[in-house]
Amino acid sequence: MGRGRRPSAEVRDEVLQAAGDLLVDQGMGAFTIEKVAALSGASKMTIYKWWPSKGALALEGYFSAVESTLAFPDTGNVRADLRSQLHAFVDLLSMTHAGRALAQLIGQAQTDPDLMESYRATYSSPRRALAVARLEAAVAIGQLRADLDAESVVDQLWGACYHRLLIPDRPLDHDFVDALVANLFGGVGA
Repeated sequence: MGRGRRPSAEVRDEVLQAAGDLLVDQGMGAFTIEKVAALSGASKMTIYKWWPSKGALALEGYFSAVESTLAFPDTGNVRADLRSQLHAFVDLLSMTHAGRALAQLIGQAQTDPDLMESYRATYSSPRRALAVARLEAAVAIGQLRADLDAESVVDQLWGACYHRLLIPDRPLDHDFVDALVANLFGGVGA
């Protein structure tokens, strides 16, 4: 006798696991709903019921796959935490298929409103909120100045990494991250 109908939360988790694994392992070029269905054991109809497009599924699968890697540390030392999180982010983008897949998803989102909405809701806004919260916690304990604009610091640090991901004319590596953090904490004035 078979195991019967699986709970929808279990099926959803398995679809996201399959989508994230496929995307990180093989990139967007190899990503299809058919492959995700085969890997997860879910029907294509079920997948399309939950995700409006291949891109929306790929993005949510990507976030599911990288969420633990991109966890934001809070060791009490904001400078070390920023370096640690940015190193993990850069490693993910430069040492796996995840970076190229994310660049492709960002590109597709420019002409796919469903994907753009999914990108904002599933990935960009939650990631930004974690970084802002960590910076604001550092402000609260006096590690950063009280008038810090945490949103612009997020743009300066992670935006610079996205720039190098999308326009790869300079290396996206730990040295770059370390220079960004040093500039942030040391200032750039004479």
